[in-house]
Amino acid sequence: MKLVKLFGIALIALGLSAPAIAQQSGGQPDQVDQLAQMVGLSDDQQTEIRGILDGMQAEIQALNGQAQQLQQQIQGQIKPDYDEEAIRENAKELGEVTGEIAALSTLMQAKVDSVFTEEQREKLNKRMQQMQKMQQQRQMQQQMQ
Repeated sequence: MKLVKLFGIALIALGLSAPAIAQQSGGQPDQVDQLAQMVGLSDDQQTEIRGILDGMQAEIQALNGQAQQLQQQIQGQIKPDYDEEAIRENAKELGEVTGEIAALSTLMQAKVDSVFTEEQREKLNKRMQQMQKMQQQRQMQQQMQ
């Protein structure tokens, strides 16, 4: 499994997303702190990761808002007197926006990954494998019930 994919899983597992970081309340350890504890990030690494996330969050949030508006416009076209050209144009634009969101999210993960040392990547890899096993065990237990 590729390390970037594992890192993406780590971000999801920790809830490490731009909106989550923006909503952190004082006194509670945020997801960067949790990641720091998981792999042993230095203060400089934490600062660098926060800078990467802060630098990209506004753009990703704006694109998410734009994607939601386009989805609503497309849904609004489901009617007897639909406009095929408008539907196709909105769908094309939605594809471009979601592609940009995917690119920015991947770039953000890659930039954060570049901050880690090889040892930290190995720790993250092991931790993500453990988390996947635990999740699979929970799913198996739920299926047995």
